Amino acid sequence: MPRLALFSASVAVAALLGGVWYATSGPSSDDQFAQCRKGAIAGGTGSIGGPLELVNAKGETVTDKDFITEPTLLYFGYTFCPDVCPLDTVRNGDAVDVLAEQGYSVTPVFISIDPERDTPEVMGDYASVIHDKMIGLTGSPEQVKAASQTYRTYYKRQPAEDEFYLVDHSTFTYLVLPEHGFVEYFRREISPEDMAETTACFIDAS
Repeated sequence: MPRLALFSASVAVAALLGGVWYATSGPSSDDQFAQCRKGAIAGGTGSIGGPLELVNAKGETVTDKDFITEPTLLYFGYTFCPDVCPLDTVRNGDAVDVLAEQGYSVTPVFISIDPERDTPEVMGDYASVIHDKMIGLTGSPEQVKAASQTYRTYYKRQPAEDEFYLVDHSTFTYLVLPEHGFVEYFRREISPEDMAETTACFIDAS
């Protein structure tokens, strides 16, 4: 099987193992964002998200209070990712541009799950190439693991004898509002336009 197919399959398994699950029931009637949701999140939105402590492109330790200062599209991946991460992060940047045209200011954030190779400088350079508003964050293995657990994401480094290893990981993008925390997630097949439309709905309802 080609490497891309193997990688895609592993990502699908990762999503099943560690992803966020939608319940079959509809959103709660007392949910202020009910009109924006596609379904209810198992465990509720309060079970996802929370305080983060990571390292920015300048090598400074920062918390979520420092970089989630406006509606934010949060994505976990790594810069050596051969296909999925570039497509997803560019899509997120495109959604931010669509929203900007509509008068909404949204920040795309890219958090590495590969701190061994993704230094602060690497993350800063990568983020700046993808989108001029994108914030690239990394950290110690402990900080990265804690951030991943906070958002219930999955990642696992594949065995390799050299530095050219792959990392299986879930591929959701999380919408976070400063006043409300995590409110929604997006699967990778969603278009920039649909992501922007749903994000605008949440912003308007907040």
